[in-house]
Amino acid sequence: MNEGLASEATKHSPRGQASIPWADAHYFGRGVFLFFTGCRRLLAFTLITLGVLGTKWRVASEVTFPSVRVELAGAGLRLLPMFLFMSAALGLAVIAQTVSWLGRLGANSYLGTILVAVVVRELGPLLTALLVLSRAGARYSIDLATMRALGEVEALEALGIDPIHYLVVPRVIGMALGVFALTVFFILGVLGFGYLFAFLNGIPLRPGEFATSIADALSALDFGFLAIKSLLFGTVIGVITCYHGLSQPLRVAEVSRASVRGMIQSVVACVLIDMLFVLVYLAV
Repeated sequence: MNEGLASEATKHSPRGQASIPWADAHYFGRGVFLFFTGCRRLLAFTLITLGVLGTKWRVASEVTFPSVRVELAGAGLRLLPMFLFMSAALGLAVIAQTVSWLGRLGANSYLGTILVAVVVRELGPLLTALLVLSRAGARYSIDLATMRALGEVEALEALGIDPIHYLVVPRVIGMALGVFALTVFFILGVLGFGYLFAFLNGIPLRPGEFATSIADALSALDFGFLAIKSLLFGTVIGVITCYHGLSQPLRVAEVSRASVRGMIQSVVACVLIDMLFVLVYLAV
């Protein structure tokens, strides 16, 4: 039937112009509709989560606070070995080469400005968020989707327990704090390992000069934006991954699909937030 409609539309179209097949138009329109519907539902879930966080912060604190500590350990402390390795690798790839080439060109005065712009403002927060997403974020979607598929979420509701308060809020708080702490650790590790590799290669740059160049390039705005950006990354990742774990009744076979959707949308959201902060930096 769709093929017949498409041929009729092409037959009666103006000469030299091919009309869009009805099947393609229907597919495109359905995709746009589903996109905006998903955005509306995600926004509603975000507002509900923030509302529960604000109104039920101290409700059942003997249960929720230990859950926050557990999630903070899973999204922060347990990832320290991986971040130690990644900070050493990025320090060798970025800092050591930057110091080496600036020294050859006699432009060491630009060292602090370049490192602050590349590592502190951009690579540090964004790479930290993506690395935490690949480990803890994926686990959030899988755990909650499995609980939804097995009926455990409905069992909590039947017992009078709010799933948002019990399952989502501790994960969002733990993710936000974990991303913030790991971002600071990652940036310090990158700068430290980078200078160490440069020093071992015989580059004539004393530690005091290296620290002074970075301190002079930093401003109070950088510290504030770093905290806001990293906390926002963690909050967005936590909300999106939890949403896709709880958004609809699932079968066990659909758990992996929900996890993939959550990770993809989290990456897109983090990149969009980073682009927004770039525009703010340029405006300021």
